[in-house]
Amino acid sequence: MTDHCDSTGSPVLVALDWGTSSLRGFLMDEAGGVLAERSSPHGIQHLPQPGAAGFEAAFAALCGDWLSACPDLPVVAGGMVGSAQGWVEAPYVPCPADARSLADHAAWVEVADGRRLLIAPGVLYDPPDGAPDVMRGEEVQIAGALAENPAWAASACVAMPGTHSKWVRVADGKIVGFATHMTGELFAVLKNHSLLGRLMPAEGVASPQDEAAAFALGLDAARDGEPGALPHQLFATRTLGLTRRLPPEALSHYLSGLLIGHELTASLAMTRRVWPPELWPNGAPLLLIGDAGLCRRYARALDHFGATVTAQLGNTAPRGLFQFAAAAGLIAAAP
Repeated sequence: MTDHCDSTGSPVLVALDWGTSSLRGFLMDEAGGVLAERSSPHGIQHLPQPGAAGFEAAFAALCGDWLSACPDLPVVAGGMVGSAQGWVEAPYVPCPADARSLADHAAWVEVADGRRLLIAPGVLYDPPDGAPDVMRGEEVQIAGALAENPAWAASACVAMPGTHSKWVRVADGKIVGFATHMTGELFAVLKNHSLLGRLMPAEGVASPQDEAAAFALGLDAARDGEPGALPHQLFATRTLGLTRRLPPEALSHYLSGLLIGHELTASLAMTRRVWPPELWPNGAPLLLIGDAGLCRRYARALDHFGATVTAQLGNTAPRGLFQFAAAAGLIAAAP
């Protein structure tokens, strides 16, 4: 690690993506590149011990040697570490929000050895005509995506599949609105803790043909169904198995297609409402950020719905944390 500190391309930042179930650390160079990466299971709900001592222990275990070798490195963190259940709460920043507003409202936490960490806040969208919505961690990923391709900053739709999927509207480099869909959590609950999962085998994999057909059947049901039909359509996950219309191994794929299809139906309708016709659906890029396999599934679904994905991105959090640190004046902006 000392070699890193003394050589060309030496580190300038330690960036932590600290979520509920895991912690990832990145040693970053002056161009925003990742020199080294580590992960641990010590998310905020799985700390080695309760309270602040647990956060300190997890932090030291992950990157203590990095900081011993390079003691002057600034440290920033994003994700659930800044929630009310985190190390220190960094309150939500209202839309419109970008890396600068995140930096302006960040929270500091001091470690026992005197080192200070800067923690990014989440973002609040509170429209006057609707329910409030929040994100924490995704705002950092969006900052990273826009840094990697500044052309997207003018106007873009960012879909972020996951446990709680986000559909985010970007304009002039800022998050201006978003909606959260509990698609992934609903799928897990219904599959593992409801009647629907009883016909789904714990083992066994559907053939590619059966998987594709079941997924498309769920998408079609969501797209073509009457408004409010989801509770009825969900029961079809069971009856399609009971009547052998679908093999047991394919039932989870029907359920996945149904839930994703309803998410897309609502989200694509939202984009048509909030974007002028000259920008949507053909003028504004549609980006997918998240797990590669899940993004591929959403890309298939979007293609089924006639929407074209501009790019599928992986983990853009490191670059977003770099932008956050630069906006806070802790490091120089990348050239």
